[in-house]
Amino acid sequence: MKEFWTTLASVMGVWAFFQSILHTVFPPELRFASLKLFHRFFNWFSAYCYYDITEIDGVNTNELYNAVQLYLSSSASITGNRLSLTRGLNSSAITFGLSNNDRLMDTYNGVTVLWEHIVTQRQAQTFSWRPLPEEKRGFTLRVKKKDKAVILGSYLDFVMEKAGEIRRNNQDRLLYTNSRGGSLDSRGHPWESVPFKHPSTFDTLAMDPAKKGEIMADLKDFANGEAFYQRTGRAWKRGYLLYGPPGTGKSSMIAAMANYLGYDIYDLELTEVHTNSELRKLLMKTSSKSIIVIEDIDCSINLTNRKKNSGSGTNSGARNNNNHNNTSNFDASVPGSGNGGEDGGNSITLSGLLNFTDGLWSCCGSERIFLFTTNHIEKLDPALLRSGRMDMHIFMSYCSFPALKILLKNYLGYNKGDLEKDLEEEFKQVMDKAEMTPADISEVLIKNRRDKERAVWELLEALKLRADKKSKEMMINATDLEVEEQEKRALENPKENGELQENCDKRGGDDDLENADQINDEKIN
Repeated sequence: MKEFWTTLASVMGVWAFFQSILHTVFPPELRFASLKLFHRFFNWFSAYCYYDITEIDGVNTNELYNAVQLYLSSSASITGNRLSLTRGLNSSAITFGLSNNDRLMDTYNGVTVLWEHIVTQRQAQTFSWRPLPEEKRGFTLRVKKKDKAVILGSYLDFVMEKAGEIRRNNQDRLLYTNSRGGSLDSRGHPWESVPFKHPSTFDTLAMDPAKKGEIMADLKDFANGEAFYQRTGRAWKRGYLLYGPPGTGKSSMIAAMANYLGYDIYDLELTEVHTNSELRKLLMKTSSKSIIVIEDIDCSINLTNRKKNSGSGTNSGARNNNNHNNTSNFDASVPGSGNGGEDGGNSITLSGLLNFTDGLWSCCGSERIFLFTTNHIEKLDPALLRSGRMDMHIFMSYCSFPALKILLKNYLGYNKGDLEKDLEEEFKQVMDKAEMTPADISEVLIKNRRDKERAVWELLEALKLRADKKSKEMMINATDLEVEEQEKRALENPKENGELQENCDKRGGDDDLENADQINDEKIN
């Protein structure tokens, strides 16, 4: 045993001696060059190439690392044996990921790649304005050299796109509103948010199925139209106008659009915005894949038709033409449109709103929808309604029979064929005449949802009463309109009426004279 330790000590001494000679004869530069040459020689005969994706690139977070982590979670949940579970902020789903130093195979267009999640302890940190995590994380992608073009050409873009889709599906929708007076929150943002939990979808929306299909197809074309908008040189945005009577489901339509596309909603309150500059700043702070909503645009601020806002006098026509051609002077002659001064009103002009929806500032983001609602479309200025600002006008009408069937299914569980034929015919005959909104019909069904038959019959009676009331109102209105037209004709043509009366009187006098002559002749005879 003593000889073994003596021999081991001699070997260690010889190794230390040769190591000192090696360091003396071969400087560090030469050793580094030799090691580099060895790696090149090894890689020359290797069939694989490797790509490192670190969590932190310098001082910034590497978005590709997060995208790979999300993308691999869809495969790791099925094939992985040792997984890490995470739940992101504002997310209702749990995502799976590779555990430390674990591997996962992936296939893309027939090409197989190997992902490895490498986690090592970080060495002592140097001075940095941003503290770095204790662990150094990253992914290593192993690819065959012959598949290098495919992986770098389209695979990584596919990973980014798939990760974005997973993130939208996992993340809860958010509803934003602008802060009062443009104030900023603790993070310096002018928007305040709450989770958006509205359950409305296109399946539950009370609307004609053909019309819903048209809207859904348009939304899908927009969401998948990045290449089209780039090719045509148009900003990737679209405008919708929802108009119609109150209670026809405009807010439900907005929620259905957001849930269908997976977009966040920015509910813009114009009365809290004082200047056009604040309006632009709010637009800059909105994210892509979002719906910017301005509800009741005709009631928010004074943005009615410019032709109705001109003053009286001999120069009114000139002012109309001037305002029609120059939108920036819209608020100059409008009382109450405000000048942002002493009364604390806002000075948003029609020009500022038009630039917000269709100007250069509207292109500072991508994949955004501008959605306006109004109960009185005739009050809006034509410049706001043209294509490019409001590309699609959607009329939210009174409840039709196809929409009624959707409401009966939602509230009472009636499917196709469950309603009796005679009852169905009665509903068809009375629906268009009654002009009831989906909100009114829903209220009747909600009150009697525990008794289906009673709910249906009470709804039918309510529709018949509303139809009779509407028919009587139409008759009265028709009579009043006829009387008004007669009075209007009488006021517009007083001279013709006077001549007509004079002719009638003259003709009556001549007839009296003829009758008197006949009587005298009879007496003489």
